[in-house]
Amino acid sequence: VGLNIIGLGVPLLVAVFTIPVLVRSLGTDRFGVLALAWMVIGYFNLFDLGLGRAVTQLVSEKLGAGKEQELPSLVWTALLLMLAMGVVGTLVSSLLSPWLVYDVLKIPQELRSETLKSFYLLALSLPLVVSTLGLRGILEAHQRFGMVNAVRIPMGIFTFLGPLMVLPFSQSLFLVVAVLVVGRLIAWFAHFLLCLYVMPALRQGISVQRQAVKPLLCLGGWMMVSNTVNPLLVYLDRFFIGALISVTAVSYYAIPYEVVTKLWIVCAAIVAVLFPAFSTSFTRDRDHTALLFSRAVKYTFLALFPLVLLMITFAYEGLYFWMGGEFSQNSSRVLQWLAVGVLLSSLTSIPFALVQGVGRPDLTAKVHLIELPFYLLGIWWLVRAFGIEGAAMAWTLRHVVDSLILFGIAQRLSPSGFPAIRRAAIIMGISSLLFAIAVIPTTVVTKGIFLVLTLLFFIFATWFYILVPEEQALLRKFLKGASATGESKA
Repeated sequence: VGLNIIGLGVPLLVAVFTIPVLVRSLGTDRFGVLALAWMVIGYFNLFDLGLGRAVTQLVSEKLGAGKEQELPSLVWTALLLMLAMGVVGTLVSSLLSPWLVYDVLKIPQELRSETLKSFYLLALSLPLVVSTLGLRGILEAHQRFGMVNAVRIPMGIFTFLGPLMVLPFSQSLFLVVAVLVVGRLIAWFAHFLLCLYVMPALRQGISVQRQAVKPLLCLGGWMMVSNTVNPLLVYLDRFFIGALISVTAVSYYAIPYEVVTKLWIVCAAIVAVLFPAFSTSFTRDRDHTALLFSRAVKYTFLALFPLVLLMITFAYEGLYFWMGGEFSQNSSRVLQWLAVGVLLSSLTSIPFALVQGVGRPDLTAKVHLIELPFYLLGIWWLVRAFGIEGAAMAWTLRHVVDSLILFGIAQRLSPSGFPAIRRAAIIMGISSLLFAIAVIPTTVVTKGIFLVLTLLFFIFATWFYILVPEEQALLRKFLKGASATGESKA
């Protein structure tokens, strides 16, 4: 978890300093298109058909069973399948790009040509992006999280610094996207070389195992549905804003979105550890599964609630200090809505991992398929009625529904975990009341007093209501050790 948090968190610090420079240098219109490019790169993951996670699971299974001799053909089969899916994605994306640029998105006339070229370039990078997921899955199956994050950190930094490297020479979106694609190419080679180091048998040559195709596709099939629909649920808000309002409005929405969703690094780091743990413990000791579930929900909330409350309370002031008065006026309410949604989605990622980890990815996929048409209708209506704030409302309300459904499914799969679910519902109810108070316009001093008093209440409630005696003892031991270390240094 620690390695994952570092790998996901360091690029966040870089983004804090680089995004204002990019907005000022490119302008809000060009930055809006760049935000869409970042989104497209993220959404390209759907073309892996769930094979990235399937590779991790199957390779781990072979390693645990002592069948390392079967790994080279399995890995090469999966990588070739993913490359093929990437090529299909390139063709599909290339065909859709003119329609998106000229008919769907409200891109200014003078930017359409370079935007279309940029989208074509992103489409060509698809095989690299998709197969990189498989290479990373191999490293994760071997528990080489140090290697994974040794690549993730510089590549995450490059995502934000790369465009800055272009600005002294040109403001062309095509060159900016070209630099991002070069970064993806470097990342692919880095992952491939590390896989050859971890699995020297891959150097013996490419081999295909036909009988491995069906297990790979079956295992990844339902995960593919979630991989396809879930990014739509996450990213469609910006497409609706670009289509119904303008790409300038995309910038006003994308800035707070990029800030607040970086909190997902906490749940992402935890879920990466929990997924295999749920798979193992559910078949052996379901009470232990319930314990893991309870602790994960608890620690995710404890880690994120103070940060979310801080963001909601000082949304206007924070954006004003970081991006200026124009962004604070247009984006502060968006940030507040999205912050609530991020807390809910982070907590929901725990039952999501449980459901998939126990072998029921079909349930999560069906939930997303059912949600999609209702979300499309809701976001269309709310964006037309309330602008970018309506998009944030729709995004957060979708996570409310998602949370209710997935926690309900988790309770059915693991009834012994119900007390944790009931406790989480009570805590979120109280938190929602505090968030509602935090958005009331008032002075900075009043906001500061409210924040301090609320956090004191949070500490009190955490100690006497949320933490169990065992956890209290561990915390006392940790604080005592930290105090002794500080005294010895003094």
